[in-house]
Amino acid sequence: MSKKFPYAVRRLDDCQNVADFRELAQRRLPYPVFHYIDGAADDESTKDRNTAAFEDVDLVPDVLVGADNIDPSATIMGRTTSLPLMLSPTALQRLFHWQGERATAAVAEKFNLWFGISSLSSVSIEEVGANYAGPKMLQYYYHKDRGLNAALVERAKAAKFDAITLTVDTVVSGNRERCKRTGFQTPPKITPASFLSYATHPAWALNFLFREKFDLPNLSTHVAAGSNASISIQDYFNSMLDPGLNWQAAEHLRDQWGGKFCLKGVMSVGDARRAADMGVDAIMVSNHGGRQLDGSRAPFDQLDEIVQAVGDRMEVILDGGVRRGSHVLKALATGAKGVSGGRLYLYALAAAGQPGVDRAVGLLDAEIRRGMQLMGVNRVDQLTPDKLRRR
Repeated sequence: MSKKFPYAVRRLDDCQNVADFRELAQRRLPYPVFHYIDGAADDESTKDRNTAAFEDVDLVPDVLVGADNIDPSATIMGRTTSLPLMLSPTALQRLFHWQGERATAAVAEKFNLWFGISSLSSVSIEEVGANYAGPKMLQYYYHKDRGLNAALVERAKAAKFDAITLTVDTVVSGNRERCKRTGFQTPPKITPASFLSYATHPAWALNFLFREKFDLPNLSTHVAAGSNASISIQDYFNSMLDPGLNWQAAEHLRDQWGGKFCLKGVMSVGDARRAADMGVDAIMVSNHGGRQLDGSRAPFDQLDEIVQAVGDRMEVILDGGVRRGSHVLKALATGAKGVSGGRLYLYALAAAGQPGVDRAVGLLDAEIRRGMQLMGVNRVDQLTPDKLRRR
């Protein structure tokens, strides 16, 4: 139930914002699955700050400027999209709804947005490449298994993906206490404590049990964990990912890939400068949705100084905490080239599959366009720092 409007969200048509989709998702998912999406590291203070940070900056609109021909398109990593909004790569989507990444990709194609799939996606690189048009990125986890690392690159090339985005903030898993309390694993492992929650969500349970077998097809050719063997995400990161990931390895991956290359998880000015020196096409200013280092800065808090340092040398994308079209406008006015988010569509996917994602993105589309009109701008490049004031 909304804190500002005492109305229970029970149907997709009731959803007017991301918070509504979250409420509907909580109703429709077994609690271990919901809390995997919703949770973060330690006290979850960074997750909360990711969204709260936008409230410290106000928009300053212009009026009487004829904002009747709105063009919210943006060019990011060489591809022009209809909105400056990207659907962040997130893992395990068929656990949240049986349609999974297929639903997200279809909506991204409809709205002409960048869409990312995770190395831990539940639909393969090949299927996404073959069936969905529009710009696609592979979010790349750097594994200890060098054969797997090489295979991911070659599969992305063969599927004609537009970019690889190396996640750089997961050399060890964050302390996700909610997942520890609920016993969440992938594939889900039903325990005596969680049985009732699965049993009281029969639609989810029947879809999981009787539809296509859950798999992590980008990984299962090399490792059993997550597909044939149930494992927690924390244990997967700690046992499978290479904590020795460094700048030299990132450069090697960029050269091996040879296409548009992005680093996701850059938070310091020093790292941003080094990424620019390395010649990457873009960085995502991101703290992994608050799921890694609790107590770290929010991406929006850190965005201005990173843009000031490297914004003329590469594209800077804000990732995390976005819940409203006004958040997108504030990030663009600060200097971001685009804005990316995961939970903003994951709650909707969990709530209602493809129709949910479609409604969530449609609402954000309308908020961005309406916000531009109210700001008195026709194009996103007219959102400049003079349109903001910090409280």
